[in-house]
Formats: sequence, structure tokens, C-alpha cells
Amino acid sequence: MPERQIPPRKKPKSDDGYLEMMTKAVFQAGFSWPVIEQKWPNFQAAFAGFSVEEVAAFDERDVERLLGDAGIVRNGRKIEATIHNARVMRELAKEHGSFHGYLRSMDGQEYAAVAKDLQKRFSHLGRTGTFVFLFTVDEDVPDWEAR
Repeated sequence: MPERQIPPRKKPKSDDGYLEMMTKAVFQAGFSWPVIEQKWPNFQAAFAGFSVEEVAAFDERDVERLLGDAGIVRNGRKIEATIHNARVMRELAKEHGSFHGYLRSMDGQEYAAVAKDLQKRFSHLGRTGTFVFLFTVDEDVPDWEAR
């Protein structure tokens, strides 16, 4: 059995970086990680460099464009989730100054409470995706077995 790849941990420099890492966690769920990694430059181009403002403004024409883009994984529900998630992230950033500020507003809470809040607000961010997202953006997470 191949060894499971552990993604690098790095605090994003901007909300755009958080959106990119969240989107990667969403798209990796149910897919081979190497396939997503190979296609990632295409995702970056297709989703406007993960600009929260630009992706939040995507409309039905953009969804159709993305569904026709063979360079990315053409999963309509995950594409729509990315747009929804950009809109949620934009609203949280307005309220907390940044998405990082939103995460800091939950400092001191147990991982389970943070994960539950993220899963309630964001689309297609399940149990594993939430863990992977928080891990890759260098947030405190429990040991994999304890999650």
C-alpha cells in the first residue's frame, strides 16, 4: 500500500490563500491526491488565483465555463461549493477583519467546536476535509486518530 502523503503546513498570507487551501481540501476528498496536485496549476488559473473577491462574484456562466474545463476536476457540486465558500469567507472577513481573524475568534475552543462551526458554514467541508484544511493552514489539530 502506498505511503499516505502529508501535506505541508503553512499559514496563508491572505484570505485568498485560505480559500485556495480550503478548495484543495474540498477537491481532494474522494480523489487521488497526486491527481489533484498535478491539476492544481489549472485550478489556480480557472479560479482566478483563488481571489476571494473574484470567486465570490462568479455566476452561472463561470460555473458552465468551469464544467467545460478539462484541466480541472469537473465536479459541479464542488465547483459551486468553492463559489459559496468564497462568499462565506468574504462575509467572515468583513466581520472579523480577515478569515484569519475569524479563526482567531475561536481561539481557546476545542477542535471539535471549531470543526463543527466550519462544517456548518462551508459547503463540502466534511470531517476529513476540515481536518486537512486546518492542518495545512497550520492551525492546531488533534492527532489524526483522536479527531
